[in-house]
Amino acid sequence: MVEPLFDRSVEPHIRGYLHHPDNSSGHGLILTHGAGSSAQTPLLIALAEAFAAAGFTVLRCDLPYRQVRPQGPPARGDAARDREGLKNAVAAMRKLALKQVFLGGHSYGGRQSTMLCAAEPGLVDGLLLLSYPLHPPRKPDQLRTQHLPSLRTPSLFVSGTRDPFGAIEEIEQALTLIPSGTKLLTVEGAGHDLNFRRGKTAHLVPSIVAAFQEFFGKG
Repeated sequence: MVEPLFDRSVEPHIRGYLHHPDNSSGHGLILTHGAGSSAQTPLLIALAEAFAAAGFTVLRCDLPYRQVRPQGPPARGDAARDREGLKNAVAAMRKLALKQVFLGGHSYGGRQSTMLCAAEPGLVDGLLLLSYPLHPPRKPDQLRTQHLPSLRTPSLFVSGTRDPFGAIEEIEQALTLIPSGTKLLTVEGAGHDLNFRRGKTAHLVPSIVAAFQEFFGKG
């Protein structure tokens, strides 16, 4: 079952969709989107459905900047508020009396998740990071790794071998900066969108769920 969720009792607000599993494992997962996208992106919907089928309660949510502007990327200065929105989403999931809560996001959403958890160790039990934007395309010298040595949350990274935001070798090197446990799932031939919309990676979603369950011991 999927139900809309809009909580105005906190600021920034929480807006998204809550996926309830038929048979709950007692674990929760928050999924959020990249820059220029929303919680309605097909990849997030497919992942939410697959994780719910595996027993997870899943919150697929819009970041605060998307709640204000229906289109376009986040503006300069939005990031801190977006992280506060993620923190509110985590608190909401904790209220559901779940055993563990995990946080995940695609690109920008994943980066903000890592920055939040680097600043607040123990906030969640693990991270799912889809196409982490290690650097802007064609600008490998502008690495977004400053906070990674402070990230002590176990993290599963998923990256395509043709992602212009970070080659697999670059991602592997960045992971050595993280003191907690990490794992990298590579998607052969996929770009930053993981090729999901083009249907070239039909195995993608089940592969991510399986890798997540293996890495975090939730199988």
